[in-house]
Amino acid sequence: MTDLFSKPPASSKSIECLGLVFTNDQARRDHFSLLLAEKLKDPNFRKLEGFPSGSDEDILELSDPPHYTACPNPFIADFIRVYGKPYDPSLPYGKFPFATDVSEGKYDPLYKLHPYHTKVPHKAIMRYLLHYTRPGDLVFDGFCGTGMTGVAAQLCADKASIAELGYRVDSDGVVYQQSLESGKSEWLPFSNIGQRFAILNDLSPAAAFFSYKHNAALDLQSFERTSNQVLRSVEAECGWMYRTLHKPNQDQLTKAAIGIQEQDSPNLDLFGATGKIN
Repeated sequence: MTDLFSKPPASSKSIECLGLVFTNDQARRDHFSLLLAEKLKDPNFRKLEGFPSGSDEDILELSDPPHYTACPNPFIADFIRVYGKPYDPSLPYGKFPFATDVSEGKYDPLYKLHPYHTKVPHKAIMRYLLHYTRPGDLVFDGFCGTGMTGVAAQLCADKASIAELGYRVDSDGVVYQQSLESGKSEWLPFSNIGQRFAILNDLSPAAAFFSYKHNAALDLQSFERTSNQVLRSVEAECGWMYRTLHKPNQDQLTKAAIGIQEQDSPNLDLFGATGKIN
């Protein structure tokens, strides 16, 4: 089924990446793949800690540069240069320490996609990002795990997700939290709705791959088409194991037993001399 997971066709819509404009997403990939291929020829680059054991061809095939590379990402400095904002002392920035208990369950669909040690719910991270950052800020997570910081950074632009945290968002995008410090309940502004941008890094190639898949742009039509193909393929191969016959006849029982025999134990004798199930 490897053909089911081939890369989707590139969009024809022009895109901007790192200050450059490309006619489509495939042109972007081709341009930065050439730059990555040149970088892979540098022996000092391959000596970086965490560099995977793999050929140039395999690394390039797995990568989606500059957003994700299956090796230490050489484009991080470019992202900071293009999208980062230098510190401006003339702009006031004052944040009290975040001193609120954070308790988030582990039953959110995004959290339950798969297990991972030390995994933190993205909703817990959203509270810190809303408290300490502004829309458009760059956030660096050097121990990204499965990329929940990236998910949280994106969902800071989603009004419904912010409301799920118990906050309010007004028509101007100002985020309010409830305060009881004055002895009465009041809603005080503390943040603004808007996406933050995360740079996710991890020594584990698997963690970096998870993070990329959780945060990369998704072609919904291609995903639906591929998912349906996978489900049909699995059903054709394994569906017989999950069918229920309320009033099976002898022929159906025999076919089911033969299926079990072939799948689990070819040497198991399920039948007597008459061919009926014992």
